[in-house]
Amino acid sequence: MTIKTIQKRSSEIALNAIREESSNMAPMLPSSVLEAWSSLAPEVRAALIATEISTVSTLGTTNTSVSSFTSSGASDDSGEKSSNTSEEEDTNGNNNLNVLVEECSESGTKTILRPLERAPENVFEISKTTSRETIAVQKTASSTVTTKTTIMTTSKGWRNVFTLPISYDVNMVPTGTLLDPTNMQLLDSTGVHPEGYNTRFAVIDEAVDAIYGDKIRAYFTELGIELSTIVIPGGEPDKRPAAVDTILDAMCAYKLRRREPFLAIGGGVVLDIAGMAACLYRRGVPFVRVPTTLLAIVDASVGVKNGVDYCCCVTDETYKNRVGSFYAPSSCLLDTSFITTQDMRNVSNGFGEILKLALVRSVDLFELLETHGRALVESRFAPSPTVPDGVAQRIIDLSIQIMLEELGPNLWEYELERCVDYGHTFSKLLEMVPGVDIMHGEAVNIDGFFCCLLSYLRGFISMDTVNRVFKCMQFLQLPTTSSHLTSQLAWQSCKDAVEHRHGAQRIPLITEIGDSVCVSDITPEELDRALELLSQFDHIKSGE
Repeated sequence: MTIKTIQKRSSEIALNAIREESSNMAPMLPSSVLEAWSSLAPEVRAALIATEISTVSTLGTTNTSVSSFTSSGASDDSGEKSSNTSEEEDTNGNNNLNVLVEECSESGTKTILRPLERAPENVFEISKTTSRETIAVQKTASSTVTTKTTIMTTSKGWRNVFTLPISYDVNMVPTGTLLDPTNMQLLDSTGVHPEGYNTRFAVIDEAVDAIYGDKIRAYFTELGIELSTIVIPGGEPDKRPAAVDTILDAMCAYKLRRREPFLAIGGGVVLDIAGMAACLYRRGVPFVRVPTTLLAIVDASVGVKNGVDYCCCVTDETYKNRVGSFYAPSSCLLDTSFITTQDMRNVSNGFGEILKLALVRSVDLFELLETHGRALVESRFAPSPTVPDGVAQRIIDLSIQIMLEELGPNLWEYELERCVDYGHTFSKLLEMVPGVDIMHGEAVNIDGFFCCLLSYLRGFISMDTVNRVFKCMQFLQLPTTSSHLTSQLAWQSCKDAVEHRHGAQRIPLITEIGDSVCVSDITPEELDRALELLSQFDHIKSGE
């Protein structure tokens, strides 16, 4: 006899005993009571029985004991929801069924989760009991009648629990070797395939293709691989849903396999677009980021966010990064030699994100920028007698490490007070001004200096610190103001921040170089005072 058969027969015996007991009790109860009981939904009867048993147990008329303990990580920060696990006896009297109990004080819901045998870590049968109280007060000339009503509802269903494993390597490639056929890292990143499968797919930035396209294709040809490519423009105006469709069309034509990593080679815009396409194609395919700009190396390549700007047909406005996803790459390959082919403005643009990190997290990084930033912009990260050996790599290493430390524990941004949002409150609307000539890192820096002035006005930092930051920004040839940064745009940015950051401004302000705090009470009057102070500096303006 199998175990399942024994369990089934035990259940039948127990059920028959209950039926027999019910038939014996029937004469003791009026038929009207039995009919009323039978008319109740099974869930309601179960809830009433559970309540009655609990009451009897409290009075000490039973000898039932329940062992329970708090499950680790079960309570949220507000303490409104708690979880416990307990053991219940099965039909054979064995305590071997772990039950999770959740109670939410805010909603008044108690949820019991029982793991299913075939997937005890992931699938649970659930029963919910919600108790809500309403109080009605009726006043008359002679009295006040208060009526308290308790409504209990029950429901049942299932819960599926699955923790998505996220792991990706950010690899520093020896400078200048990524496209050398003797270095197999680029090919190896595209995965292991059956013998004879000699094709690969790549999305390439238009500007990168003009400089490195032949070398990229020669690399794969040398290794016996036919490379299929789609070349797309990488400017901010091109960061639209249509660009995602272009990549998806090319993937369909190529017949990209579900587990086949493809390459995304280019600046931050192309990496964002390609990541969005990777997330959508076949509901998710692996992709490898190969950033080719300083900004992309320290920013876009490090996290898991992808997306495009979106033009809303209802409001007729374009919103930066309004449509996107959290989707991690399979790996990132960073070769800083690509930076040497950028112009000085693009190198300065990348420093906008690096300086942001220094202001909120690292005095050491800030001092490196103060000392060597100007020379690095002028040399464009190429070897130079004006920059000591190892300084350029140290700046990039620190920037990536700080960014990963901030993003790693909060990849899905459940915590909305993020210091890495520094410079990303007012910059979004600046970048979306029609016809404006401003790059992302430049807009972040203008926002960052404006926030320095807000910090000063609040007494967080001294004017000496403001001047020190301003001087460093000039060394890096970064703009510190824009004619488009008006009172109206600044206040609208604060209102947009409340929407994006779920009900509060959560604007990071520095309290000293290397540290910050988020505030949510900035006023229009405060913004106007900061704008007035901003006008008193001798600025480098953006290329608008």
